[in-house]
Amino acid sequence: MHFTKKKISEKRLDLVKTLKSKKLMRFPGAYNPLCAKLIAEIGFDGVYVSGGVMSNDLGLPDIGLTTLDQVSYRSGQIARVTDLPTIVDIDTGFGNCKKTIEVFESKGLSGCHLEDQIAEKRCGHLDNKELVSTNEMVKKIKVSVKARKDKNFLIIARTDANSVEGIDKTLERIKAYEDAGADMIFPEAMRDEKEFEKVRKIANGYLLANMTEFGKSKILNKKQLENLGYNLVIYPVTTQRLAMQSVEIGLKSIFNEGHQNKIIDKMQTRKRLYELVEYEKYNTPDKKITDFSTEGHE
Repeated sequence: MHFTKKKISEKRLDLVKTLKSKKLMRFPGAYNPLCAKLIAEIGFDGVYVSGGVMSNDLGLPDIGLTTLDQVSYRSGQIARVTDLPTIVDIDTGFGNCKKTIEVFESKGLSGCHLEDQIAEKRCGHLDNKELVSTNEMVKKIKVSVKARKDKNFLIIARTDANSVEGIDKTLERIKAYEDAGADMIFPEAMRDEKEFEKVRKIANGYLLANMTEFGKSKILNKKQLENLGYNLVIYPVTTQRLAMQSVEIGLKSIFNEGHQNKIIDKMQTRKRLYELVEYEKYNTPDKKITDFSTEGHE
């Protein structure tokens, strides 16, 4: 397969090296492998696989219904198609953090984040979330850190405490999670710059910011996040939202008009699709069926 040039270990090392450089890394969410290839082609720093997006893709709400097999299989497909590092959302650990880390590491992921909600979790930007105790989450982090074989596989601790217990308790949890060995902290549902800043002041390690749309957090731009001292930003559901809005508009047009002529200009062309999947790389000399060129296609 003509997917990547880098070994999995190199992707992880690249991620760690870039984090050390203090550059803000940008990881858009990929809802499928083709989307991940586009993220790489445009020049982003990495790929993010959202648990919520994975649930949505299966027609399910994000309430902990997906399985380890489902999420690891799909995220492995996404991770393998680019040379970028890929980080995945493992929700609350699928009931066995040791096994979960082993599986995702074997699938070629570069890191994962684990959250401190109960197993019947909710989207991080909804109300009425319930948390496990700090001690229980600390145990999960320690098990996860011990389970990894590659020290460059990032263990990211997400805390959903802000909208449940408030910012002060959130800061206490962050300190405990760092002490437990988490490589990075993901403070979910920070409301504004002040709360992001409070986290940065007490955190010793790397920080991840979630810039999801329609949530509790004010959307901050790249420069603002850099000035606040954050190391990585995810845009988890953005690409799925863009895609589904376009699909819905297009399907309604076909249903109402009886044809797709009015929406052709909204579609990715055949030529562009074939460029993105790198069709020509699969050509075999002197074998007519694989002799393909994007030239002559619109």
